[in-house]
Amino acid sequence: MDGRSSRAVEPGAETAPSGELSHLDERGRAAMVDVGGKDETERVARAEAAVVMAPETLAVIVDEAVPKGDVIAVARLAGIMAAKRTHELIPLCHQLNLSSVAVDIEADEALPGLRIATEARLRGRTGVEMEALVAASTAALTVYDMCKAVDRGMEVTGVRLLEKSGGRSGHWRRDAAGVPAAAGDGASGDEQ
Repeated sequence: MDGRSSRAVEPGAETAPSGELSHLDERGRAAMVDVGGKDETERVARAEAAVVMAPETLAVIVDEAVPKGDVIAVARLAGIMAAKRTHELIPLCHQLNLSSVAVDIEADEALPGLRIATEARLRGRTGVEMEALVAASTAALTVYDMCKAVDRGMEVTGVRLLEKSGGRSGHWRRDAAGVPAAAGDGASGDEQ
């Protein structure tokens, strides 16, 4: 195999042409991608999410007056823990030996709510986009869980990949307007 977006659990499976889904075998069945032949590279992914809420809810969080405890500290820890267990949550993800996971949570009165930014990194054969996205999603859901007694109308929004680097497909980032950067900058979907 040449390491391109490939299906792996079946011997002799061919690679998927560029633009095709890499997690499907030649019969259209779900299959884990074989990354064994790929080079190990430094891989980093950044993602974000937001939790929009009533201004009063944000004030209670900032004042650390939520009955369940420090919302931001617990959500940060939940995001880190979730990134480490992504392979248990997303069926075809590889178990990764992450070297670092960061979860930053900031209050934003303009939302009003919390903005969550995550980063996952490792040296390995497959990307860490899913780990960064799972960290952002789980941190946001943890905020909701801890504050739902105060504000059931909160909304988790804007879960998205911001940037990834490493691997054969190179560097990809979302531009300042939130639109994926043009193809040709490594914006291939072939990260596995």
